[in-house]
Amino acid sequence: MSAPIDASTPVLRLRHVSTDITLRRGVVHALDRVDLEVRQGETLGVVGESGSGKTMTALSVMGLLPHGGRVVGGEILFEGQDLLSLPPAEVRAIRGVRMGMVFQDPLTSLNPTMRIGAQVSEPLRVHQGVGKAEARERAVEILRRVGMPRPEKIVEAYPHQLSGGMRQRVVIAMALVCSPRLLIADEPTTALDVTTQRQILDLIDDLREEYEMAVILVTHDLGVIASRADRVAVMYAGRVVESAATADLFRSPRHRYTEALMESLPGAAARENGSRARLYSIPGLPPDLSRPLTGCRFASRCRHVTQACRTTEVVLAGEEHRHACLHPVAEPPVTARAVTPAVPAAVPAAVTATATGSVITTVTAAAPAAGPGSGPAEGPDVPAVEPILSVRGLVKNYEAAGGGLRRRAGQVSAVAGVSFDVRPGETFGLVGESGCGKSTVGRLVVGLEQPSDGRIVVDGADIATLDRRARRRMHRQVQLMFQDSYAAMNPRMRIDAILSEPLEIQQDGDPGTRRSRVATLLDQVGLSRRVLERYPHEFSGGQLQRIGLARSLALRPRLIVGDEPVSALDVSIQAQVLNLMRDLQRELDLAYVFISHDLSVVDYMADRIGVMYLGKLVEVGPAHDVVRAARHPYTQALIDAVPAAEPGVAVRPSVAISGELPSAQNPPSGCRFRTRCPFAEQICESEPPLTGGAHQVACHFPLRG
Repeated sequence: MSAPIDASTPVLRLRHVSTDITLRRGVVHALDRVDLEVRQGETLGVVGESGSGKTMTALSVMGLLPHGGRVVGGEILFEGQDLLSLPPAEVRAIRGVRMGMVFQDPLTSLNPTMRIGAQVSEPLRVHQGVGKAEARERAVEILRRVGMPRPEKIVEAYPHQLSGGMRQRVVIAMALVCSPRLLIADEPTTALDVTTQRQILDLIDDLREEYEMAVILVTHDLGVIASRADRVAVMYAGRVVESAATADLFRSPRHRYTEALMESLPGAAARENGSRARLYSIPGLPPDLSRPLTGCRFASRCRHVTQACRTTEVVLAGEEHRHACLHPVAEPPVTARAVTPAVPAAVPAAVTATATGSVITTVTAAAPAAGPGSGPAEGPDVPAVEPILSVRGLVKNYEAAGGGLRRRAGQVSAVAGVSFDVRPGETFGLVGESGCGKSTVGRLVVGLEQPSDGRIVVDGADIATLDRRARRRMHRQVQLMFQDSYAAMNPRMRIDAILSEPLEIQQDGDPGTRRSRVATLLDQVGLSRRVLERYPHEFSGGQLQRIGLARSLALRPRLIVGDEPVSALDVSIQAQVLNLMRDLQRELDLAYVFISHDLSVVDYMADRIGVMYLGKLVEVGPAHDVVRAARHPYTQALIDAVPAAEPGVAVRPSVAISGELPSAQNPPSGCRFRTRCPFAEQICESEPPLTGGAHQVACHFPLRG
């Protein structure tokens, strides 16, 4: 490790850094006079929408700008040295040893043809001249330090053989193997579910303290920033518009853009009188950075804009809490609620004693009554509503391919005995970790996969008994909204052809009727009819998701399955899509199966929630009850892992789980969660049934009675 420096001196300081990207159509001014600094042992959070300059700032520091990119002004001071004035060879030596970076997508960051051990040890061999055997030993040690199970075997594996969380641990190990003074983590948990996200963020925190590193955490997730950063810099359109200590910024944001980001969070709307109020969505799009800009760059999207904002150049002002806004926020917003941890209602004394010392912080009262948005009312005086979708005992097994002469190596149990109903106008949320089977359930419901066993009844008809013509008619009733709308569209087709294709396949109307229907669809999703002549690559992520929703509505379905429909979107664009989905649900009496790993989004959207773990439903109930009075330890662990957008209120997890999801090819007997559950006893080797009326749980030791 390098010689220690004065902790009061910034490890990294950016002074008026400007970066340009030269393209064929012009020059994009990606960064404009950016000022940042981070000290030893400190975590600086950098937050903002896509295109705000977060990643470009990190790449400018690392000297890894894309083709055509260069820093055109300012200073990048690392330990007092201006990196922009050093020869390329010296910069490479610093980048490889004293600075490390964790990239957003670990799979694309790793060489698929190299074993893990060779990739982790490569910086040691290149920059420090370490021998092969010693480099391998140190690779095993750093993998063990980042919490990798069986590191001696992992070094012989290839990237595709690891889970997402394990690959992320590998790239962290690669960044830390030379003991850097600065770690830049660019969206390190964006593609991970909440439990793996928490493990990775805990790991970065632990390593920061151990190595006394400075950390720059780049993310669009305000909850992550609130719970992990010491200070925050908010970026918009290539500039830092606000910077402050984390507690100060979340307690009293000053810039109107920061305020708008916080109001776009699903939790902010869900708190109003216990009901699901409409989310605030920031109108419009960020400015085109290839064009000359004057005044405040947020002016065209701001609710409080004045003429002065459009013409006056505003710079960061202030001492500890700096902002660049002519009309700053005067009053702090209402803070987010904290999730109260819970304990089991009936846990053996030995387990209680162990749990109390390690994971339990407080005992809560009985579950509250269901609040607004808890789903259709039920009771003797309320007539039953026939479900639009009824799933019973759904099973899906896949054949696992063997190696060598073995063509089969057993079965993968993707879905195991799942049952639930969805009524007209209702949203049923499915949540769980990656690999739990929730997306497979969605594909089975829409007919993209055939079940191994069980029944799927749509509008009273068992789809397994339908002939080809009847099944085709059934597909009009059930449509799928994909996670990645761009990947789901033909890039060679214009939007008019993409939207009219389902109508043509189903022979719905004549060409004139179809054109009219397509125009109506665009009106419903809030897009101009001028987009019909354009191609998918010409749209933003939020616009593409609107087009995907329009296509799923083309045949006037009664049920839409949304498979992670907003997980890839910024919080402001996410708010627009969620508002649109709820508006259309009220207008068209749509039912949704909403699949997501984000509990805050599901809490906002769903009437009822089903929690899946390794192919099984472990808890089902009204959304209000499941989120605020969870009964299954796994559900509580998911809730505890969600970072709240409020610093200083993070509670100690009431249910702490660790390790990777077990293999679905050889799932644990009995309760499948027992191998990771802190309350597991011998009785958990027998499978608990899903019981409990409106709020059901499959657990021998439920958290609440």
